[in-house]
Amino acid sequence: MNVKSISKNVGMALLVSSFFMLLGVVISLIDGKDSAFGALLISCMITFLTGVFPFIFVKGTQPISLKDGFVIIVLSWLLSFIFGMLPYIMWGGEMSLADAWFESVSGFTTTGATVLKDVEALPRSLLFWRSSTHFIGGLGVVVFLLLIIPSASPFRQRLTKLEVSSLFREGVQMQTNKLVSVIASVYVGIFALATVSLFLAGMPLFDAVTHGFSLCATGGFSVRNASIAAYDSLAINIVSVVFMIVATTNFALIYTCFIRRSLKPVLTNHIARFYLNSILITAAIIIISLKLQGTYDSWGDAVENGLFTTISYITTTGFAFTDNASWPFLACMVLMYVSVQCAMAGSTSSGIKVDRMMVVFKSIRRQIMSNLHPTGTMRIRMGNTFMPDDHVLPIVLYIVLYFFIIGISMGLLLMCGVGGTEAVSGSVACLGNVGPGLGEISAMGNYDAMPVMAKLIFSLDMFLGRIDIYPLLIVVSLIFKKEK
Repeated sequence: MNVKSISKNVGMALLVSSFFMLLGVVISLIDGKDSAFGALLISCMITFLTGVFPFIFVKGTQPISLKDGFVIIVLSWLLSFIFGMLPYIMWGGEMSLADAWFESVSGFTTTGATVLKDVEALPRSLLFWRSSTHFIGGLGVVVFLLLIIPSASPFRQRLTKLEVSSLFREGVQMQTNKLVSVIASVYVGIFALATVSLFLAGMPLFDAVTHGFSLCATGGFSVRNASIAAYDSLAINIVSVVFMIVATTNFALIYTCFIRRSLKPVLTNHIARFYLNSILITAAIIIISLKLQGTYDSWGDAVENGLFTTISYITTTGFAFTDNASWPFLACMVLMYVSVQCAMAGSTSSGIKVDRMMVVFKSIRRQIMSNLHPTGTMRIRMGNTFMPDDHVLPIVLYIVLYFFIIGISMGLLLMCGVGGTEAVSGSVACLGNVGPGLGEISAMGNYDAMPVMAKLIFSLDMFLGRIDIYPLLIVVSLIFKKEK
């Protein structure tokens, strides 16, 4: 294992976190040195010194191997979690060690699940750090690293292939160096536009910036206890809905739309159409369920609450808009489905992703047609191309593994004393990086009452969901693999 290259790359990822901690220190100074000033300053210094250490004392590097690349990815995320919890621990408040870990993992993985009962009790500087973990995690700890590494470096090319989803790369024909730049430029552009739009819609500047972090990362952390509902503004609701959908659209499509000055690339893309149709269909089912089963008296309230919540769940943003803890069974089941499917590959969404769901649905249809017409040749068509059979099997196996992890998590959570509703919905919500589930952990609830062991299980689910499962499993297998 190439320890020198690994340590330098991981150190660079920590320097990114230290920079945003420093911004939190600046905000604390602006607010007259609030209660989190010392916590953020010390955390920033510790994180910076740890990150810069390999660059001072480690001489020389070697080209990274495939194994080294996976180790860099996993360690970059894990150490970001560990150092990201330092400001919470040092500030204290209602945060225990387990709570600080949970909040840090939830932030970096853009899950948005929280253990905080009173978010507004935190000083603004700490709230900024909390939201900025979404911004770092949404773009990806390793993608930040890739932006710093010289474009000609073999490190960058190898890490890009490992970090960027294969589902994204299959539909994108561009060089590795340009791919990283496209992802970063679209991401920052979404953040900037979302922040300006929220500010113009009436949200205070600090709130607009922090919610802009959440929107571009589809994370869900808010600086208000009632989340988006606290503003009671139709304009802010519309801006939130628009940018939740935009941030979960394939970034390459967004980039193409920008270059061509047209929405045609999105509207004609078969995956984007499937995604938008799934939003409309699932939202319609939930709205009808809410109205006919008496949850809301008027169709207007049912549409407003049902549509926003559906989009919040399917985009994995997890913003709270209404208390859905007592929603009808059908509406809750549809929310669980969209929390599994989620949005498009090549965006900040997690979950199985609509790209894989399309392949599965088409595979089922092909199997049915093959049984009806045994002598016919049935192939899976994705857009204008046909998908080879050897590309289908890995996708099906990934989905099987995804549900296997949900099942294991549910079983462990039930053993920890977690209620059935919370165990099922929490496993789905955390593995999909959605955040809110059902029952006590619904949109207006939180994970504070969960046992310590349950919080650790949820944290592992969040991590697995953020890195698409396989990198962590590969590193674990490398650790336990016996050298021959």
